[in-house]
Amino acid sequence: MYHLKCIECGAEYPKDELIYTCSKCDGLLDVIYDYSSIKLDMEKLKSECPSVWKYAKLLPVDREPVTIKEGGTPLYKCERLAEKIGIKALYVKHEGMNPTGSFKDRGMTVGVSKALELGMKTVACASTGNTSAALAIYGAKAGIPVVVLLPEGKVALGKVAQALMHGAKVLSIRGNFDDALALVRTLCSQEKIYLLNSINPFRLEGQKTIGFEIADQLGFKVPDRVVLPVGNAGNITAIHKGFREFKKLGVTDAIPKMTGIQAEGSCPIVKAIKSGAENIKPEKNPETVATAIRIGNPVNARKALLAIRKSEGTAESVSDEEIIEAQKDLARLEGIGVEPASATSVAGLKKLVDSGVVRRDETVVCITTGHLLKDPEEVIKICEPPIVVDAKIEAIREAIFGN
Repeated sequence: MYHLKCIECGAEYPKDELIYTCSKCDGLLDVIYDYSSIKLDMEKLKSECPSVWKYAKLLPVDREPVTIKEGGTPLYKCERLAEKIGIKALYVKHEGMNPTGSFKDRGMTVGVSKALELGMKTVACASTGNTSAALAIYGAKAGIPVVVLLPEGKVALGKVAQALMHGAKVLSIRGNFDDALALVRTLCSQEKIYLLNSINPFRLEGQKTIGFEIADQLGFKVPDRVVLPVGNAGNITAIHKGFREFKKLGVTDAIPKMTGIQAEGSCPIVKAIKSGAENIKPEKNPETVATAIRIGNPVNARKALLAIRKSEGTAESVSDEEIIEAQKDLARLEGIGVEPASATSVAGLKKLVDSGVVRRDETVVCITTGHLLKDPEEVIKICEPPIVVDAKIEAIREAIFGN
C-alpha cells in the first residue's frame, strides 16, 4: 500500500509507473505508505538481528528480494575517539561492513529488486565509485546486464575493480560525475534501461534502513544527532525518513538532528544551509581527496535541505587535511578502517564540537559510509611507507628499537 508523490507540487503517481521525477514540475519524488495498514510486531522487532529485509513491511518491494545479506552493520561505541573530540557519547555506524563495502548495498538490494518487479531487463547508473560497485554486484546476482558511467581518472581503484570483476559494462567518460549523471539519465529515458542513481525514489528506501538500525541497536532509543558525509545527498534524506517513520509508527519518540558534512572543495549544500538559500548553487569543478563525495550538483539537494532544516540539524565543510586526520584517528584509536569520504563525518563532528555548535553532552552517531580498501591508493599516499631492511635479526632490532 504505497505510491509516489512529488515533494514540490504534490502530484501523485502509482507505484508501478516508470518515473524518476515529477512529470508536471520535475520535482523529486517520495514513496508514500499507508501507515495505518502497517502493523509492526515489536516483540519480533526486538528479537531479530538487524538487516535490511528485517524491515520489509516498510520497503516498497512486492517480490522476493535480490539480496546478499546486506545491512546489520556494526554500531561501535568509540570511547577513545569521543575523548579526543571532547564529547560525552560517540557511536560509529560502519557501513563499510556491508557485503560490497559501502552503504550503497542497502539501496541496490531494493532498487534491483524493484527493477525486476517492473520487468526491466537492464540497469544503469553514473557513479563516483561505490554506486557502480554495488549495482554491478546486485545486477550480477539478479542475472541482468549493468551499465555504469564513471568520470575518467576520478574513481578510486578498488571501486573500479569491483565493477569490472562483476561484469558491468564500464564506460569512463571525459567529464565529471555531474556530466556522467546527465548522460545516464538521457540514456535511460531513451532506452528501456532502469536508472538506479539516488534520484530513483525506490533506491533511497533501502538506505533509510540505516536509521531503523541505529534505533534498533540503541534499544529503540534515538541519539541526539546523526552526522554523515553528503555527496549526492540521498543518504541524509533517506536516514531522516527512516527515523520519521519509526516515530510515526510509535517505535521511537524522537528524531535526531541530521547533520551533513561535505568537503570544502565540494560543498553546495553547506553553503545553502549557511546562507539560508532555498536551493543550492551547483559547483562546476568540485575537487577533494574524498572522491565518493566529489559532486558539485547533488540531485537530492532539495530533500537534503528539508531533512536538515526539519530536524533542526546543520551542515559543515571540512578540509582534505581534516578528513585525512579523522581517517587516521578512526583507524588508530578505534580500529575502524574507512575511505576518505567516510571520515568526513568524524572530521565535521570535531569541527562542530570545537566551535560550540554541537554540545559536549550530546549522544552522537557518526556514519562511515565505505571501507578502507575502497581506496587503497590514497592510503599508501598518506601513510608512512614500509621500512625496508635486510633479512637479519640485527637489522630488524635496529629498525624497531634504534634511534
